[in-house]
Amino acid sequence: HCLKIVISIITFSFEILFLQCDFDCFSIVIFILLISYCFYILALRDNRIELVRASWKELTISINDVTLSDEGQYTCSLFTMPVKTSKAFLTVLGVPAKPEITGLSRPAQEGEDVTLTCTTSGSKPAADIRWFRNDKEVQGQKEVNATGRSFTVRSSVHLKVDRKDDGAAYTCVVEHVSLGSMPHQVTEVLEVHYPPQVQIVHSVIVPQEGQYFKLECVSKGNPLPEPVFWTKDGGELPDVERMIVEGRDLIITTLNKTDNGTYRCEASNILGTNRDEFTLYVYGKYFWLNITSGGQ
Repeated sequence: HCLKIVISIITFSFEILFLQCDFDCFSIVIFILLISYCFYILALRDNRIELVRASWKELTISINDVTLSDEGQYTCSLFTMPVKTSKAFLTVLGVPAKPEITGLSRPAQEGEDVTLTCTTSGSKPAADIRWFRNDKEVQGQKEVNATGRSFTVRSSVHLKVDRKDDGAAYTCVVEHVSLGSMPHQVTEVLEVHYPPQVQIVHSVIVPQEGQYFKLECVSKGNPLPEPVFWTKDGGELPDVERMIVEGRDLIITTLNKTDNGTYRCEASNILGTNRDEFTLYVYGKYFWLNITSGGQ
């Protein structure tokens, strides 16, 4: 057989395709490249098709801006007696568009049902979509719809958000044979609003007279609850010279017995108010010394 077509059997849309017809027959010939029924007629009407090389042993044409409609069987015909032909089938891959994530138009509130949807179009064959929460893969529900010769692919994840989701990164990864080892991906970071959570942490396990003492109000929430409010026994702090509020901390510079009582820290944001209490009992200055002496 003296004819053969040399082409890339698989190519991507929007690329340049070269069709090369080689022959070994030594004769004066006329070459016609056909796609489907009559490529020659189409070539006259398509300015994307250009003659690259013509010689007694080769005829090469190029197709610029390859589209999915260029897929099909290509035939090279040598008009001898009898006519000789060679055929090859071209597969055109549709490159998926960069994905988009929808469903996050505003911050979510704790307990709210949220659906994140990732969409990519233009793939052929249909692309695959994978979801990741931070570095851990999560399962999504996939939907594939044909749009002409290509496919639109959607994948959704459904979640009931809580405060642990605040700041979590959800990444949609689009994989396709046309992308090789460089998949498309897009990331959205969740913002979850939730009411305050408050805890008081004290600096000394056994507070004694004369000591420096600090209570820290650890408050978490989104929006961040600021400022925090300190009270003692349901009222204002009685000694503002020794009891100093610095940010979230309540500092008592020098403890004495009058500091005994219940201290409350309260924090608020737009979603609510929370509080924690700590009961302070100030021991005598020589409390530990007396215990130690009694045990000897």
